[in-house]
Amino acid sequence: MAIVKPFKAVRATRDKVAMVSSKSYEIYTPEMLNSKLAFNPYTFLHVINPGYKYHKQDLSGELRFKLVHNRYLEFKENEIFTQDQSPAFYIYQKITPTNSFCGIISATSVEDYNNNVIKKHEGTLKERELLFENYLKNTGFNAEPVLLTYPDNDVIASIIKKYQQQRAEYEFSTTDKESHYLWIVNDENDIKQIIDAFKEIDTLYIADGHHRSTSSCLLAQNLAKENPNHTGKEDYNFFMSYLLPESELSIYEFNRFIKDLNGLTPHEFLIELDTFFRIENRGQELYKPKEKHHFSMYLNGEFYALYLRKSTYNFTNVLSKLDAQILYTTVLKPILGIEDIRNASKIVYSQNKTDSLELKTKVDTGDFKVSFGMLATTISELKEIVDADLLMPPKTTYIEPKLRSALTIYEF
Repeated sequence: MAIVKPFKAVRATRDKVAMVSSKSYEIYTPEMLNSKLAFNPYTFLHVINPGYKYHKQDLSGELRFKLVHNRYLEFKENEIFTQDQSPAFYIYQKITPTNSFCGIISATSVEDYNNNVIKKHEGTLKERELLFENYLKNTGFNAEPVLLTYPDNDVIASIIKKYQQQRAEYEFSTTDKESHYLWIVNDENDIKQIIDAFKEIDTLYIADGHHRSTSSCLLAQNLAKENPNHTGKEDYNFFMSYLLPESELSIYEFNRFIKDLNGLTPHEFLIELDTFFRIENRGQELYKPKEKHHFSMYLNGEFYALYLRKSTYNFTNVLSKLDAQILYTTVLKPILGIEDIRNASKIVYSQNKTDSLELKTKVDTGDFKVSFGMLATTISELKEIVDADLLMPPKTTYIEPKLRSALTIYEF
């Protein structure tokens, strides 16, 4: 039984939302960030980059977090942000040139996360957990929801469709040719239907935002210890999520780029690969896998197709069948000497959505010796691994939609 809760969002006024909301902070290069800050006084980037006001952008730690809180208060004092008067769910639709996504922004339960009703598919780094928990504690808000997915549900779909036929509270487009719509669900009957529908759903899966959800749970534990009157109903016992049906989730693969061959020559490396793979030299022909357990490789100026020899590889559980795990087990660890793929400096990841030639171009620059590509992971694979209480290797999935910051803000 999944718990969802309406909340009183803090959000931009309708006339300013297109200028206020932003992409995730980490996406912007320093040049792009400075341009946004210089020419848009309303962008939420001013809140999360508070040192710009004082011409000092290298702030860090609690000082930066406290200044983030101050900039946030200024946005509220200047009525750029206002808070809704009654709790609501928020239906949010994002339309890109290739996809359309529509789901519900809600408060979701820390208890569900702790009880494994909300399940994760990737591990988290303790350092990042603590950093973001400290950020949340000092700022008092979260402006970017965790992306959760759920099995398609007719009741939820019918409510979403009903609101899509009405005028949206927000309707704006961005320079990347994406359109954004937001509807407010504050009707008591509709709220009850949504709550009851999610009660019938056994499991929610984290698609994106593992550190945000884990940090929110850590914050809740610490605030509960500090609160002698803790009841479990306080706002800090919930975190903001965007709930999207599985059929609308888009999953892409990550390419792997390796900086050295662990002392091997290209010829010696190919011989080592021969144990687990049937290898075909494709020359300058770009090879892209069409089946599971097939891999593309670019080495020494040529493309190769790698086909797993199933007679020499043992499938022991659902994780062992995952292509990213197969590559780690057969190549990255035993041949290239990469033990900890989460922290190894010799491996770099890049999502394979936009540049199909990236396997070649990044190696040709001389920065890397070899690159690997594979098919994208499916939602069925993700769920099988999660339900088996296993975790995927890092950078196995690049999942869309990527959500904007400050469309709705959750305070606690």
